[in-house]
Amino acid sequence: MEHGWQKLLALTGGKKFSITRVHIPEDDITIEGDFQLPPFAGLSMEDQLFIAAFIKTHGSIKQMESIFNISYPTVKNRLNQIARQLDIVDVSIRVSNPITDILDRLEQGDISVAQAIEEIS
Repeated sequence: MEHGWQKLLALTGGKKFSITRVHIPEDDITIEGDFQLPPFAGLSMEDQLFIAAFIKTHGSIKQMESIFNISYPTVKNRLNQIARQLDIVDVSIRVSNPITDILDRLEQGDISVAQAIEEIS
């Protein structure tokens, strides 16, 4: 089922556009101005579904690998590609956290659970 804004995106062929009038029929209210779609609305339906799955899996790359039958690097590349389109929050600053780094390596399969426990201890 395609939403109205998806039809708008299809009509504009991916070009940027703004909405200048909003009408709420049941309240007979019309608002005029310059309204932008939310950033996620500019993503393709495929990217939106990917992000929805990522959120539903609580950010589990392992589950994303399984759901989409793709590799860890492919999940990361896809997320990076989507993130470049959004420009909502600057996430370029990364604070190194030894525990998080160990867990990331564990999730990637670079180390075993025993190795992770040993490094954390």
